Amino acid sequence: MKRAMLIGMLALAGCVTRVDLHQASAGSALAMHTLETRPYPLAALLPPTRSYSRLRVYIEGDGHAWATRSQPSTDPTPAVSLMVPLALADPTPSVYLGRPCQYVQVVACQAPVWTAGRFAAPQIQVMDQALDVLKQRYGVRQFELVGHSGGAAVALVLAGQRDDVVQVQTVAGNLDPDYWAALQHLTPLQGTLSPLAYRERLRSIAQRHFVGAQDPVVPPAVAQHYVQALQGRCVEVISVAAGHAQGYDATWRAYADRPIRCQ
Repeated sequence: MKRAMLIGMLALAGCVTRVDLHQASAGSALAMHTLETRPYPLAALLPPTRSYSRLRVYIEGDGHAWATRSQPSTDPTPAVSLMVPLALADPTPSVYLGRPCQYVQVVACQAPVWTAGRFAAPQIQVMDQALDVLKQRYGVRQFELVGHSGGAAVALVLAGQRDDVVQVQTVAGNLDPDYWAALQHLTPLQGTLSPLAYRERLRSIAQRHFVGAQDPVVPPAVAQHYVQALQGRCVEVISVAAGHAQGYDATWRAYADRPIRCQ
């Protein structure tokens, strides 16, 4: 594997400017690092190294996966991130994680990683490795996962696979990629690990899902389908007058640290 190349301020794909984690985190309590996960190193914003018994992990969405409806992007680094500012403003011990091939490019990065195969086992395993790295680095006993868009599906699958995730919150989350693809009349994704395949485990994990009432990318019907299929004990759905990538800040600040109601 060639040495990973960090994508900084000059990283461009066509004429689209990407999020610059160095610039975004300047002067904050979080600093950019690269986690040496395999085969895709992950970009992260990390707090100082000390012991945190509980850590909130913000997981990026799908980013700039497609240049057009039919042409994959050559660089999935997001042009705009909803998760980065939320992580930077969070007073609780928090981490931001990019998804495979966002911010960091290696030879293994090919378009299926961030398009048709973005929820497949190899990509989920890299995110799982990242949580293991964080657990060892900070002595974490419990994780709370927060995911935006496709990052929500990643968060739920990780919660379903692990025994140290105690809460999941999602923002404009794609909670069921298979149902979402059918709803949007898209070609089915390849090898997707569905959150609902882990419903027995997820039923016992507290969840709060912020849904954009005007979201055309992930319509409210996706969350409705997931919640009905899950039948979880502690699941809240908060409807927000927002679209897909903005309009959630005030609602997140109001609810993020509230206990999730259980039935």
